[in-house]
Amino acid sequence: MAENKGWMKTAVKHPGALTKTAKRAGALKKDGDIKVSWLRDKAKGDGVTAKRARLALTFRKSRKK
Repeated sequence: MAENKGWMKTAVKHPGALTKTAKRAGALKKDGDIKVSWLRDKAKGDGVTAKRARLALTFRKSRKK
C-alpha cells in the first residue's frame, strides 16, 4: 500500500479559518491556542467547522513533544 507522506502539508485549505472561528466564539486561550474542549465539542457536528476541528485534533496527536 502506497503511503501519502505529504498529506499534512496540503490538508489545510484556509489557514487561520479555525482560529478566527474560535476567536469569535471566545474559545482562544491567552497564549492564542484554541481550547481543546471547544475543539472536541465542535468535532462532533457536521459541516466545515467540524471537519477543521477534527483535523486540528489529528494534528495535535502528531505534534512532537
